[in-house]
Amino acid sequence: MTVVAVRGEAVREVDPELAEFTVTVVARDKDREATLTRLRERVEALRGLFDRYGDGIERRETSGLHVHPEMGKKGERVTAYSGSVSTTVVMKDFAALGEMLLTVANQDQTHVHGPVWSLRPDSPVFKEVRRDAVADAIVRGKEYADALGAQVVDLLELSDPGLSRGSESFPQVLGYDAGAMKRASYGGPAPLELDPQRQRVRAGVEARFTITAPTVL
Repeated sequence: MTVVAVRGEAVREVDPELAEFTVTVVARDKDREATLTRLRERVEALRGLFDRYGDGIERRETSGLHVHPEMGKKGERVTAYSGSVSTTVVMKDFAALGEMLLTVANQDQTHVHGPVWSLRPDSPVFKEVRRDAVADAIVRGKEYADALGAQVVDLLELSDPGLSRGSESFPQVLGYDAGAMKRASYGGPAPLELDPQRQRVRAGVEARFTITAPTVL
């Protein structure tokens, strides 16, 4: 029995579905209570701002709370207290994203990092690309058999690349042509234009087919 082993691959470039960014508010004062009060007020103001975009937000979660004393150069004398709270926001409404980032970044003592573009874990794109990879493997198997003057008889095995050897899994998602944040002045009403980063989804499979006896050897 003659066996043909092939690898099927598929790549698709699609628009992202989500944009994730992190917002950190900070406060600092010589008095600990004053630091905590300012931090709480800024966090509450930020939460109120997020509430305005409720339907456009996929999820939001507090990802870090830090409060610590600052020491002087000598000894353990506390010179000030610093605090920060970080919130991770995943946005699905890209039309409102630029406005939201500008508004958030314009808040007092606030740092913004992002966005990072992505697809949802259950995006149908992954299934579609895997199906394309299988179809590519079938086409390659038939082409190899045809080149040998044979025909495909049966499928022996279909697996992720290197599955038996513990190598990388598929599909993979790769961002490319990174979208730049075209920043407008925070002091004006001009909108912030964003170029979403296209996502390149790649899948691969390995297949082994039995074929009829070659006639061209």
